[in-house]
Amino acid sequence: MSALHLRQWPGQADRPALALHCMMGNASYWGPIAKALSDKVAIRAPDLPGHGQSPDWPGTPDFHTYTTRAVAPLIDRPMDLIGHSLGATVALRIAVAAPEAVRSLTLIEPVLFAAAPDPANDAVMRELSDLVAAGESEEAARRFLSIWGGIDWEAQTPAGRERLIRQMALVVAGNDTLMQDSANILRAGGLEAIDAPVMILMGAQSPPVIGNIADALAARLPDIGRARLPEAAHMLPITHPRQVAELIGMNLDRA
Repeated sequence: MSALHLRQWPGQADRPALALHCMMGNASYWGPIAKALSDKVAIRAPDLPGHGQSPDWPGTPDFHTYTTRAVAPLIDRPMDLIGHSLGATVALRIAVAAPEAVRSLTLIEPVLFAAAPDPANDAVMRELSDLVAAGESEEAARRFLSIWGGIDWEAQTPAGRERLIRQMALVVAGNDTLMQDSANILRAGGLEAIDAPVMILMGAQSPPVIGNIADALAARLPDIGRARLPEAAHMLPITHPRQVAELIGMNLDRA
């Protein structure tokens, strides 16, 4: 397995934290948050497989499993884990598998759809998969980003559009885990075994399924805090880094 490209920022070297980005993002967007939290932690953040400067996903095992296995070696002591969207589901999967490795856990807009099945959302995700299978990945990317990306498609460079179109294959490849919980993240006793402080952050303007997921996870986590940013949507680490950093900091202090 090829090593992931790792970005890191100055901070408290005796308290390392690991931040995992969203689908179609890269680790660079953690920079402002890492700077704001440098008095508390030293944040490192990998570009996930097929993103940024990291190697592509080779096709097997499934994308979520491959990503989790690539990230796990970066955790060499009890660590503060921070994840956004896809990254939040990877962080949660690690926390369920190895609760002792987690000092605190911050989940920003976790997209573990299996925690709160939503027929409307499931239909959209199936439609995206069908578009990719039919060779219409550009239309799939447009639709996906109109819901989850918060970006102007027309403002993207040709190279940027090409990258986003290519990454739709990763979106589809993650569906079994996110929609069906093929990784068994939600197994009996799994969430309940996480004794580290957990915080779930979300934007009030995000798709309704996010609130339902947050409710379902929070009901099972022993030590949980929640926050909702009124003006924010799914990409709040990018659009509202100061507020997100403050809220992460509160969870760090709880640990």
